[in-house]
Amino acid sequence: MPGPGNVGERVRNLRLTRRLSQAQLAGHDLSDSYISLIESGKRTPTPTVLRMLAERLGCTPEYLAEGVEPEQRAHLEVRERHAHLALLDGDPVGAETAFEEVLARSDDPDLTSRARWGRARALEELGRTEAAIALFEELREQAERDPGRASWLPPVIALARCYHTVGDLGQAIALGERALARLQHFGLTVGQEYTEAGRILLLAYVDRSAPERAHALGRRMLTSDAAEGDQPSTHYRRASSRALEEGAVGDSLYFAEQALAVRGGAPIRAQALLNLAAARALLRGVTPFTAEVVTEPERAAAAEALDLLGGTSVLEGAEATESTIERARALVLVGEPEQAIASLEDFLDTGMALAAPVAGVPAPERGTDRAARVRKTVQARLVLARARIAQDDRTGALVVLNSAGGQLKDLPPSRPAAHIYRELGELFEAAGETDGAANAYRQALEAVGLRPSRPQAAACDLGLV
Repeated sequence: MPGPGNVGERVRNLRLTRRLSQAQLAGHDLSDSYISLIESGKRTPTPTVLRMLAERLGCTPEYLAEGVEPEQRAHLEVRERHAHLALLDGDPVGAETAFEEVLARSDDPDLTSRARWGRARALEELGRTEAAIALFEELREQAERDPGRASWLPPVIALARCYHTVGDLGQAIALGERALARLQHFGLTVGQEYTEAGRILLLAYVDRSAPERAHALGRRMLTSDAAEGDQPSTHYRRASSRALEEGAVGDSLYFAEQALAVRGGAPIRAQALLNLAAARALLRGVTPFTAEVVTEPERAAAAEALDLLGGTSVLEGAEATESTIERARALVLVGEPEQAIASLEDFLDTGMALAAPVAGVPAPERGTDRAARVRKTVQARLVLARARIAQDDRTGALVVLNSAGGQLKDLPPSRPAAHIYRELGELFEAAGETDGAANAYRQALEAVGLRPSRPQAAACDLGLV
């Protein structure tokens, strides 16, 4: 455990334990009044004085300064790195426990900051997004107070992602736009930060029903400076130099570290996620039910989305599932519903285990995770129904839609659930089932806390259609 309190309190506690007076501790080199000022927290001892006091108190200067002996600090450093490895290996429960241990035992500002970041990421992975937001907000405030030690960008991008997850689109867009503007200011239009900030903005624009902004951003990002041929490390190094010239030391250090981390290779997964978000933006709003009513611009957008989705094969888990669903949606739009049906039926036949609880994850997280999985399964069924309608198989479409409606009952009320109910209503209408459509529209509005008498009209008023 770290020594109690601050430097002064540790000096006083050790002095009393050793049964020394302030004058005895001061010796011939210091004054007893100076010792009194140190113990009261009114003076901070220099490194030279710390070494002198540590020798007389029988401890190490590191203990007086940080409350942790060198061996303890080394142990905590290793524990913190192991926690990050556990997070990368898909064990957020173990990672969070380890980060909590480091935070409880360390007084070192840098180690504590890294552990807080890791714990916030673990909480985010566990679905405890509100708790993660609180930690990321603390890290953002810390970076704003001391820009010479830490970059403001990582916590802001993480906050944009978390606010999007909880449905606060206004905050997600505001933070994402600020992060993207800062990156562009430093000339950094490649790399993990740029693609992640852009991806979050694309999704938020789409969810905010702003497809024009999403399309414009997606095209700008997909034709960024990456086409120049330079390695990402070169771009990070340039950004680091520019930040240093402007006195943004925290950003400069962060970009330099990223240059070292990515040297020799591009962030493939980050680019795949950006491709997926851009494809979603292209496909949102293009939802005809038969191949005959697809316009040429819509067909071209769907074809472009298919090309983008071809670069998402490295994705796994929920991200791979989303890519499968969006690819099937694009296939329907380009007039290939048979391929869409084949891929979706294969996913639904082999993907039912996705709804099973996750071993080792506490009950609240299992519930959050299950809701996300149910949404993905329902979205797959809706695209499958859309493909059936494109084949003029309305009976088959209704079977799929009724199954999807039954699964939706497991979802808690939310705006994402409302969007799914709205699409369910549209598809019931397209299949000629007016009662099912009316019920779906009613449930869409109830999911956002409204009970209007004219469901479809009110859905338009809410921006759900």
